[in-house]
Amino acid sequence: MADNGEDDSQYRMREGDYVVLKRGDIFKAAQIQAKKKVIFEKQWFFLDKAVGHLYNSTFEIHGGQLQPKKSAVAEGSTDSKEAAGVDNRNIVDDGKSQKLTRDDIEMLKEKGLKGQEIIQQLIDNSSTFKDKTEYAQDKYIKKKKKKYENSVTLLKPSCRILALMYHGREPGKICHLRYDTLAQMLTLGNIHAGSKVLVFETCAGLVLGAVMERMGGHGSVVQMYPGGGPVRAGVDSFGFPAHFHNTLHEFPISRVNALLAGTLDAAGKGPSADEQLTNAEEEQPQPAAEHQGSPEELSMDTSTADTDSQAPEEREKEKRREAKEQEKKQRLDEKRKKLAAVAAVLEGRNADGLVIASRFHPCPVLMGLLPLLAPSRPFVVYSQYKEPLVECYSKLKEQGGTVNLQLTNTWLRHYQVLPNRTHPMLLMSGGGGYLLSGTTVAQGLSKPSKPAASQSTEEPAPKRAKTVDTD
Repeated sequence: MADNGEDDSQYRMREGDYVVLKRGDIFKAAQIQAKKKVIFEKQWFFLDKAVGHLYNSTFEIHGGQLQPKKSAVAEGSTDSKEAAGVDNRNIVDDGKSQKLTRDDIEMLKEKGLKGQEIIQQLIDNSSTFKDKTEYAQDKYIKKKKKKYENSVTLLKPSCRILALMYHGREPGKICHLRYDTLAQMLTLGNIHAGSKVLVFETCAGLVLGAVMERMGGHGSVVQMYPGGGPVRAGVDSFGFPAHFHNTLHEFPISRVNALLAGTLDAAGKGPSADEQLTNAEEEQPQPAAEHQGSPEELSMDTSTADTDSQAPEEREKEKRREAKEQEKKQRLDEKRKKLAAVAAVLEGRNADGLVIASRFHPCPVLMGLLPLLAPSRPFVVYSQYKEPLVECYSKLKEQGGTVNLQLTNTWLRHYQVLPNRTHPMLLMSGGGGYLLSGTTVAQGLSKPSKPAASQSTEEPAPKRAKTVDTD
């Protein structure tokens, strides 16, 4: 890290930055805002006092405020063990070894003792702690820290941390995409700076954000989205600078077929859905002014008073209508310009990569987007299940235009690495999904392989029997 303050500022938290709160194996994304209450693990606090501190700093929570946690050397760590037993054979778990009761512990909390001090009190009042082995003492301290320490660590958002957060809290939102599978997707898709990548995902923007992070703000990313608009909740949690968003474009997947056929009306010549909605709103009857009676029924004074009072109201209404119409026209013009710009980018059919990870069936999406890739470009498709990718594999083999097709799944297991206690963890993830990857080639160079059933399956026509003349 650099010594001068200017280079050091990028590693320090500022107001408006996004951070990831961490306690143990639990994560949560939040934004640093003044006087905004954050709730994490049944505790509320403010993030104001984190401004100016380095990322990865650990804070203690006192009265809803964050206080920098002192190092273990400064405050005297409980990890130093004076004496330890040989084994645990003489220890009986009868619930009588701890002299402090629950009420005593609550009184210590009310007095304002920190978590480290409470743990030290528990150790001092435990009659069996000194008889436990060194490993058992470590396990005891770790368990009590998890229960009594009110500390939280503020991390800088990254692809790996956000993938861990989503997979641990709401895996259904990201189609149960594991972080090691996401890393393989970025590698198989050859995501790098300066490339043009197509992304179709329904993983709350996690895959899109991972692609943008890998590209580093250089190149262009085109998000193909279903429905009325793109979903980018996960992209906001990355906290990208403004120039990253300049490389992000969007295009509705429902118009890909029109783009490939050359019938896409990107300049807005025909009435689009937005225009039809605007026209329908304009055709709706506007609230008319109050019905005025005939001259015979109303007196001259009453009619003049009504017209005078209604004149400014009608003018204000007309001004509002004109302002709304102007705003709608500006939004439609901006949408048309963006759509035309992205269409011009895609019409070249020279994209450098394709990444698909969605809850929809991947086969029609993949077949529709593959023509937008240039030859000798990679593509990767993620699915939680194997069967949809098997169908894609068969279709690509029949259609041709792709080589090096591979259907794989990832296997991950965590290991505990400690002195004399290194072993695989007992609990592990059941599956990280499946990946289908390959490379496009020009159709003239790759001929579709004929299925075995279609090769000379017809029987030859029976020969006519020769007739012998008896004359």
